[in-house]
Amino acid sequence: MVERELLRSLPSLRPRIGHVEIRKVDKLSTVRVGSARYSTPHTHVGRHVEVVVFDGQVRIYTADGEMIAEHSQLSPGEASVLDEHYPTPRKPASRGPRARTDEEREFLALGETAEQFVRDGAAAGVATLGREIIEIVSELIPAHGEDAVVKALGRAVRFGRYRAADIRSILAIGPAPQEPAGPGANVVVELPAVEVRSFDAYRIENLA
Repeated sequence: MVERELLRSLPSLRPRIGHVEIRKVDKLSTVRVGSARYSTPHTHVGRHVEVVVFDGQVRIYTADGEMIAEHSQLSPGEASVLDEHYPTPRKPASRGPRARTDEEREFLALGETAEQFVRDGAAAGVATLGREIIEIVSELIPAHGEDAVVKALGRAVRFGRYRAADIRSILAIGPAPQEPAGPGANVVVELPAVEVRSFDAYRIENLA
């Protein structure tokens, strides 16, 4: 009821194609849509905004119809946070992830790729990261071995996927295809010298 009344109070908004919702920007300068979070400029904290979800994109508008943020649509539990929406940049991580459980210690023992998976997953706002790690350690490593899981983690990090289901899908594909590489050095081949003949040598009368 409140959202309907608010929509009536915003006559300047033009109709848009897609799923439209009214959200209030929280203290973290984000709005929640479909159990995922999306950042807005910090100057809009406490204000109501219109969120339009269409064709895999999330666009956020003010009451005057001005678009203030645009994100790719995320899965539930994830977050899209843009540095330019905040007055100060995020501080870089000062230390690596610390294990709190036996599963996390076993996972981080896989090396730098596993640490990157944890850091990037946390930065992406994956709230279920702990459960994902337990599933990877308890199910995927025994079934596929550490080497295969580490390679799958590397591909997952590259494409921004931080769930056990993503790792399982990568492992199900089998060995990764060859990665494209940049061009190498030019190959220079010396051609044999040949006799140069004039066009007159090819006259029909000379061939008779």
